[in-house]
Amino acid sequence: MSEKVVYKDDTIIEFKKPKMYKVILLNDDYTTMEFVIEVLIAVFHKNPTDATQIMLDVHEKGKGIVGAYTYDIACTKIAQVEEMAIKRDFPLVTVMEPD
Repeated sequence: MSEKVVYKDDTIIEFKKPKMYKVILLNDDYTTMEFVIEVLIAVFHKNPTDATQIMLDVHEKGKGIVGAYTYDIACTKIAQVEEMAIKRDFPLVTVMEPD
């Protein structure tokens, strides 16, 4: 989807919305449910109810979609999750895929 802007001198500039990427948490046998909720609140700014629902998706379905972000933001959020997980000795894995 794009948006065009036409100036008085007939210059046309077309703006395209950036491609979005889904950030997904993957289940493992070691990361605690409490830590997953903590990550969802701290990194993704989810409220406790939404964080709990996403955590349950991760636990029951093997993965949970956290949200859709531009490429750079998705990469940053994944790096933040990895940093938190390493500090707490959890093997939590976060991936992204095109939305």
